[in-house]
Order: sequence, then structure tokens, then C-alpha cells
Amino acid sequence: MTDVPVESATVARPPACEGLTPAEEEELRTELAKVEEEIGTLRQVLAAKERHCGELKRKLGLTPFDGLKQNLSKSWHDVQVSNAYKKTQETLSQAGQKTSAALSNVGSAISRKFGDMR
Repeated sequence: MTDVPVESATVARPPACEGLTPAEEEELRTELAKVEEEIGTLRQVLAAKERHCGELKRKLGLTPFDGLKQNLSKSWHDVQVSNAYKKTQETLSQAGQKTSAALSNVGSAISRKFGDMR
């Protein structure tokens, strides 16, 4: 480890933006402290709401698996109603029909050839 001098007499503050008066800087620092405090309060409220939500789900017998099933079902529905899915489904359907017709023709030709060979 290297020895680094530490200033213990004053609290090191980063320099304020140029053009701010000391009063403006202090006002901004006060506002920042208030906003940080509000964020902490909101986190606590959110955590309490999440706990309450979990309790309600438990009382209703809803499990995380139920939520996952619901999310997957909704996502699959969203995919099915998308234009990309519909176009892909239509294209694959047409390709399947053409492939089926081609295989049927090949099968008929092979049957004829076997019939001719007899």
C-alpha cells in the first residue's frame, strides 16, 4: 500500500459548476438531498406494496407458476396476432401445399414407372 495524505480537517467537495454562486450551490445541494430522501421513501413504499401484493397472491392461491403461465399465454397470443406471424404462417402453408403436390406427383410418376416395368 502507498501512503496517501488525507485531509481530515475539511470535507472534500467536488467543485461546483462554473457560474454558480455559493447560495445557488447550497440550494442545489439541499434540493438534491430532498430528492434522494424522497427516492428512499418511495423505495420503502414500493417494498411494502410488493410484500402486500405477495400476501394477497398467497391468500388467493396464486403461485409464481400461475403468473408465468399467464405471461406466456399472453405473449403467445400477441405473437399469433402479429402481422409477421400471419405472413409466415401463410407462406409456410403455401409451401406445404406445393410440397405436398410435388410429392404426390413424384409418387404418381414412381407408381407409373413400376407399373410400366411389370
